[in-house]
Amino acid sequence: MAKRESNLLSDVQLRKWIREGAPVAKSDGGALTFTLSAAGSASWVLRFRHGGRRQELTLGSYPDLTLTAARAVAAKRRVAIAEGVNPADEVRKAKARKDWTVRQLIADYRERVLMTLAASTQCSYGRNLKRVENGMGAMSVQTVGPADIVAEIERHKRGWVEIFTLWCVLRGIFKHAAGKKLILSNPCAGIQLDAIIGKRPDVRKRLMLTDSELHVLMNAKMRDVNLYAVRIALATGVRISELYTALRADLHFDEARWHVPASKTGPAMDIPLAPIVVEWFERLHVLAGASDYILPARLSNRLDRHDGDTHVSKDAIREAIDYWIKSHEPKIRRFTPHDLRSTMKSHMRKLGVPRDICEMCLNHRLAGVEGIYDQYTYWDERRAALELWAEFLTTRMRDEKWNVIPIREAA
Repeated sequence: MAKRESNLLSDVQLRKWIREGAPVAKSDGGALTFTLSAAGSASWVLRFRHGGRRQELTLGSYPDLTLTAARAVAAKRRVAIAEGVNPADEVRKAKARKDWTVRQLIADYRERVLMTLAASTQCSYGRNLKRVENGMGAMSVQTVGPADIVAEIERHKRGWVEIFTLWCVLRGIFKHAAGKKLILSNPCAGIQLDAIIGKRPDVRKRLMLTDSELHVLMNAKMRDVNLYAVRIALATGVRISELYTALRADLHFDEARWHVPASKTGPAMDIPLAPIVVEWFERLHVLAGASDYILPARLSNRLDRHDGDTHVSKDAIREAIDYWIKSHEPKIRRFTPHDLRSTMKSHMRKLGVPRDICEMCLNHRLAGVEGIYDQYTYWDERRAALELWAEFLTTRMRDEKWNVIPIREAA
């Protein structure tokens, strides 16, 4: 079979036909044809056979697709045809995929995925979705590549944990896009976060406040609501989120009991309250007014956003501690609300409280098989340990000498 000639056309001829305006269909060879419609629309068409049928594929318009470029595209398509691929099918599949913007993808992700996540995750993911929307919202989902993902991560100068959350959000929304077949593969695949922002910094070591620091803290010159909140957090060892979201309905003063509902950080738990802790809670109860929360929000704009009643923000207690430390003399080491838990456990161990009871007071699960089968609540043991700890804190508050025999020695 004689080889078909190719490169039969020239740009001079193409421009001449366009000036004349008459409809034409001229072959350049190699199945590539230049067509000009009566309306003056010029385009390139590849004519080929696949599966025993004659087919056509429009490659592009002239002069947007030049003669040289059209020949290159046609050559690439002919290679695919020789390998058994129908380029017309590939084009139809591409058209079938929705060409969403990243902003549209984020809106769909919020509606179908974000709302199913925990409230705290919705909050952290939500603010990072806004960052992605501001940075690349106008981009087509199909054009986003790994370089765009890296650029988006590098654009934000945040702490390691917040950038990690941003990274999780980027992976999540493009996984969603791949699941909807908007894209064939996730552009986040293969990217290593530590290559962009480095290894995660070492986790900050928890500290144990000394006896003298406890005296200073128990008598801190804070607003009453903040002081009682810090005292209760220290005396009960709860996670600070469990305190600032506490509902008044979960406090049972007549039983000296505080019910902490289940959350993603721990199972539901009833905490025995020492008499002095009940007093501190009762003070907060009065200060809370008509709110359903023991620590209600104080800012009007926050209350307005939550129909007039909600708890304080997650940073309120930490910020109160930081403000007090900055302005306090003599100085006390900077600590976070979570350090109050490590302080409680360390001092309780020093007071002779067994390790497993300390863990139960912190609402930590027992490890291994024991944690699965041991369903005993240790109520009496925890009550004795927390009352001992509260008594110790009371002596620290009054700067009195501690003369109680540790539990181990008493046993």
